[in-house]
Amino acid sequence: MSGLRVLRSGPLSLLQDGGRRGWQHLGVSPGGPLDGQAAAWANRLLGNPWGTPLLEVALGDVELRAEVDTWLALTGAELPASIDGQPLPGWARFALRAGQCLRLGFARSGQRAYLAVAGGFRAAPVLGSVSTQVREGLGGLDGQGGKLVAGDLLPCAAAHFARAASVPWRYRPDYRAAPLLRVIVGGDAPAFAEEQRQAFFAQPWRLSAQSDRMGARLQGEPLRAPPRQWSLGVGRGAIQVPPDGQPIILQADHQTMGGYPLLGWLHPLDLWRLAQCPAQQALRFTPVGIGEAQAQLRQFYRFFRG
Repeated sequence: MSGLRVLRSGPLSLLQDGGRRGWQHLGVSPGGPLDGQAAAWANRLLGNPWGTPLLEVALGDVELRAEVDTWLALTGAELPASIDGQPLPGWARFALRAGQCLRLGFARSGQRAYLAVAGGFRAAPVLGSVSTQVREGLGGLDGQGGKLVAGDLLPCAAAHFARAASVPWRYRPDYRAAPLLRVIVGGDAPAFAEEQRQAFFAQPWRLSAQSDRMGARLQGEPLRAPPRQWSLGVGRGAIQVPPDGQPIILQADHQTMGGYPLLGWLHPLDLWRLAQCPAQQALRFTPVGIGEAQAQLRQFYRFFRG
């Protein structure tokens, strides 16, 4: 099968789809794109179903040569993109002809770009998903969690659209703005002293450079967490407070069990905004009711999944 040949792979480019669901009881995290909103827009621009396999490009510096006439869509981080030296707009779909080279430079704002292809990139699923989980050695082109490397072929089919299309401006996030992230307070929150709960929301935090696809680590005035005597299942968005008092927000490749006290969960829609924050980004948090968060998430899924 023909597709896109990788000439330059960038620091970390991973094949992702909707995630590896239904395996947490066996210790397998779901994975999937860190910025689900940008990924959803990339697939929607091409008429692909929700969760169609695409490429998550961390920071940029990727070059691909087409071996087939097809159409692509690029969303997420703001980065310079060009075909044979001709600039491309972001958050749009475009044609790529056999022999042409697509070049993605380094991100100017945001951390991750999403490159989708009409019909999706083809790879054999592992446990029902092609999502790449490097730590667990699952998914990707090789089925063993390998990141993209020069020489790889991203298999895809030929495709044609009558014209280009783009995401309306009002739906494109501004990754340069300091975000205010919403938190559903719960879990072990009642066991935290009231002043400690208030301290979490009152102070500015910074995103640690030690953050990764497993968890976003915060730096600030340490919190005093209550003791925890047991471990339990955890999901994406859980805000753990370890003994050092520096919270960790679990991300897509999170562990499936955890013993640190939970202060609550980040709003699912704000998890995706967090994924685009650079190291040392200032972060502030505000409480949100679970009913409000559920209503907003239902609206999101109605739009993207129908």
